[in-house]
Amino acid sequence: MALSSMTGFGRSHGVSGTYAWAWELKSVNSKGLDVRLRLPPGWDAIDAPVRALVSEALARGTVNANLTVTREGLAPVVKINEPVLDALLATIGRLGHRVDAAPPSIDGILGLKGVVEVVDQAESEDERRTAEAAVAGGFKQALSGLVDMRRTEAKALERVLTQRLGEIATLTGQAEAAPGRRAEAIKARLAEQVDALLAASDRFDPDRLHQEAILLATKADIREELDRLASHVEQARKLLSQGGSAGRRLDFLSQELNREANTLCAKSNDVELTKIGLELKSVVEQFREQVQNLE
Repeated sequence: MALSSMTGFGRSHGVSGTYAWAWELKSVNSKGLDVRLRLPPGWDAIDAPVRALVSEALARGTVNANLTVTREGLAPVVKINEPVLDALLATIGRLGHRVDAAPPSIDGILGLKGVVEVVDQAESEDERRTAEAAVAGGFKQALSGLVDMRRTEAKALERVLTQRLGEIATLTGQAEAAPGRRAEAIKARLAEQVDALLAASDRFDPDRLHQEAILLATKADIREELDRLASHVEQARKLLSQGGSAGRRLDFLSQELNREANTLCAKSNDVELTKIGLELKSVVEQFREQVQNLE
């Protein structure tokens, strides 16, 4: 299964009978799957089916779906509001005995608010069910376009992430080969520091200083961090090659890579090794930022 980004766009439109409809779908990054639908009044029947389609196709991301529906090619239907007209005529009849005025004309009466209503042609239930099925099918089409776009973007992300993993592996190798991390170099630096302390005062216990030096040398060893960095890089490459919904697992690995880079910098007592550690942290952060876009 291919990798998928969480950013995408899809659109579809069509006509069913007198209905013209259009879907517009957008998805962005999210920790989970969040579907936000905007439906016209009266179209709630398609809410559950389209949500189910999203759940089947996507694992993560905030999906905003907007549906617009219009009815076209309909002849307007003119209706007389009989109760309003009856009440109005009764009132005119009563006033005719009390007011000396010309009787009202038909066009005058029909022009009064509420007497005449212009409505859309009534729809049949079969026509509505057919339109709902067409709109649901159109959503599936728009969703397919969104999924395709997410996978296309994921291919570009995969190339970037693979490059960053290569840089992390290279920097790990440089740290491995750094002269400053060798036992001899650490021992020599510690010996210089011990000699300086002994020269400054005769109250230091040489045996205790020797024990402390051995302890510091042990703490300065970054063998474990280098091994874990190499292991995390290998696991991340494997996840990228497997595809699927790997975003959460890669995000966890990016946190682990960052932890090892921080420890490497904390243990380093060599300028060159510190420089490598800082560059490693920068590349790991770039890797983590890109991973946030994966499903």
